[in-house]
Amino acid sequence: MRECISIHVGQAGVQIGNACWELYCLEHGIHPNGVMPSDKSVGGGDDSFNTFFSETGGGKHVPRAVFVDLEPTVVDEVRQGAYRRLFHPEQLITGKEDAANNYARGHYTIGKEIVDLVVDRIRKLADQCTG
Repeated sequence: MRECISIHVGQAGVQIGNACWELYCLEHGIHPNGVMPSDKSVGGGDDSFNTFFSETGGGKHVPRAVFVDLEPTVVDEVRQGAYRRLFHPEQLITGKEDAANNYARGHYTIGKEIVDLVVDRIRKLADQCTG
């Protein structure tokens, strides 16, 4: 089986990612809390959702995704939005301040503070994949 990990970076990436995950849930019949109704569960034929979602022991489907932004406002919208219970809190990573539209500031100073955390979270998601 093929498994995909989505990485959403920056304001635009996070906003587009949030919209995409909402559509994935609607397409596959997964509720905003990550639960799939029993009439659509495994054995019903189509398990293509497993490409993008991993299933917990409790039957909840969690996206294989990481959301990253140096400034917390946009990721906080995901944390407080309609699909807030879909994502694991470790997958929503923010810094304390933005780079003020300055590439060097984001790359060399502020971004360096969270890059190890981001790589670690991506590694954890990759380790959970079977393919």
